Amino acid sequence: MIVSSAFAAKRYAVLGLARSGLTAVETLLASGAHVMAWDAREEPRQAFCARSHEESIELADPVTADISGYDGVIVSPGVPLNTHPIAEAARRQGVPVIGDIELFALARESLPAHRVVGITGTNGKSTTTSLVHHLLESAGVPTRVGGNIGVPVLGEEPLPEGGVYVLELSSYQIDLTRSLDCDVAALLNITPDHLDRYDGFEAYAASKARLFAMQAADRPAVFGTGDRETADIAEAEEARRVPGAVRRVDGSDLAALQPDWPSLQGPHNLQNAAVAVAIVEALGISAEQWQPALRTFSGLPHRMERVAEAGGVLYINDSKATNPASTAPALAAYPPAPAPRIHWILGGLPKGDNLDECVPYFGNVAAAYTIGDAGARFAEILAPYTEVHRSEMMAEAIREAMTRAVPGDVIMLSPACASFDQFRDYEARGLAFRQIVEALLESQGTDAEGMKH
Repeated sequence: MIVSSAFAAKRYAVLGLARSGLTAVETLLASGAHVMAWDAREEPRQAFCARSHEESIELADPVTADISGYDGVIVSPGVPLNTHPIAEAARRQGVPVIGDIELFALARESLPAHRVVGITGTNGKSTTTSLVHHLLESAGVPTRVGGNIGVPVLGEEPLPEGGVYVLELSSYQIDLTRSLDCDVAALLNITPDHLDRYDGFEAYAASKARLFAMQAADRPAVFGTGDRETADIAEAEEARRVPGAVRRVDGSDLAALQPDWPSLQGPHNLQNAAVAVAIVEALGISAEQWQPALRTFSGLPHRMERVAEAGGVLYINDSKATNPASTAPALAAYPPAPAPRIHWILGGLPKGDNLDECVPYFGNVAAAYTIGDAGARFAEILAPYTEVHRSEMMAEAIREAMTRAVPGDVIMLSPACASFDQFRDYEARGLAFRQIVEALLESQGTDAEGMKH
């Protein structure tokens, strides 16, 4: 756990006692802070009550309690600041609303000499963060991942001198951060998402831009090249930074190497790899170090994950694609050879009523199998372009796709939707896909290769 004298004798309120909130509480208490804590759910409150005998803990709701003079209210990134009453309560009492990433930023002076990488973007953050971690680790650099991936960074043991913390940062986390001066920061892309939390797309893009506004003018910043909003932020940063601090990458210089990266196929992963390479180069990693490491990267569960290959048909779990912009690159990764070969399973809880980002790649789809709440609407959109099956449930979709796929085809779950209509989260959805595929192949007596557990 990270402990810092920066919190000694200070007072903080923590709203939400899930993983990141509990970790923040532990860090603050171990650092000598007084902590008020609260959760709207009864079970976490009851678990926390067992510690209420400690003098430095107070169980109370910061929305209604007197928090004037507190040094901050720590909230989970899942708390919608545009609607939750904590935002107004804290503003009224002059208390900043922050997150665990800001606590990490404040604690940095107490840590052994280190560097921090911050990676944001609508899509590709997890893959790029994991890839940067892998490239650094392969080069012998002590490194940890945190933020929107893995365990809360405050819960990690501090790295030794020379280590690198690699943080995946959502817009929600950036909104709750005020002083994180990343040694290297990167923005992959910006497409419409989470608009229920922002006053329009421009406000969402402005949230991403704050990661760079927190950086000193001589720090390196890396930008993708796929959209206007990212380009605008890059241009603004070029105007305020020292020459050469901003680097824009599109991956064209790496395209000849990509066939050797089994877990980084498709144009989106070429962009992810280009950003990751630019980041590690800014940290002093040479091409002789990162080139072989790209070949050994194993990818992420639920993101273009190869779960099986049987009878010449490849099964891909891309459950982490929770919006059309995230699904589009997955469709682009398997062009016709020569005929369309993707059997696309999609649907769930929609984030909009269109598939506009995916339209350029409809020609790659041999057949579509719609499921969940979005099934009817997506079937209507896709009917003019490809064969469509209203499968409703995932098991039926996989079964129907198996009967139609031929050697060389790809059966891909890439839902372009959230999972909450039928599954707990995208991980549960991806696990269900794997289990159904394995069970159906076993029932057919089909030999399958390439499965990962």
